[in-house]
Amino acid sequence: MSVSTMVDSVVDSSHSNGSDIAGLSSLIQLQFVSTTVLQQALDLVENILTSDDQLTVTSKFLPGSTIGKHLRHARDHFILLIDCVAGPAPHIFSYDTRSRNTPMESNLSEAREALKQAISRVNAVVPTANLDTPLTLNAVTPFMQTFETTFGRELWFAGLHAVHHWSMVRVIAGELDIKLNDDFGFAPSTLVYKGSEALLGKAKI
Repeated sequence: MSVSTMVDSVVDSSHSNGSDIAGLSSLIQLQFVSTTVLQQALDLVENILTSDDQLTVTSKFLPGSTIGKHLRHARDHFILLIDCVAGPAPHIFSYDTRSRNTPMESNLSEAREALKQAISRVNAVVPTANLDTPLTLNAVTPFMQTFETTFGRELWFAGLHAVHHWSMVRVIAGELDIKLNDDFGFAPSTLVYKGSEALLGKAKI
């Protein structure tokens, strides 16, 4: 069984207690976290949201925020990172070179395809990557800064960053009277602390 198939089988299993993932390498554990978080967003646009309009409603509590913008923003971080590490060295990238106002922000079908693509890219690239691969990150803070980092650190960040944005999606969904799963928008550490039965709460990460 390939690593990607193993990760998929754990994610798809309703009986998993996380022990299968806990026994794998740190790299594959991060792959599991990344795909699980992205799958939460895919489930949102496939099974919970019912109209394109729900992607573009502007929040009353988070000015300028829409569900579509948060989904696109978090997905972009994964794609920028994966594309960087999949390319030739030196690995230099920036999270600030994102495209805005893309079709996935306003169209459920486009959002589904974009999220599926992100999951596929993670599953294709991560298993053959190296956690310690050095990366150079250029960032606007708003001052230009350059940081030396690693692929493992940034893959961890991409997952946590997405959860942060899912928590804001939860706020907007609440404004629209849309009920989300109890684990949507909660950090893995919080789920573990609470003893949650959610995948990221049981994985003993």
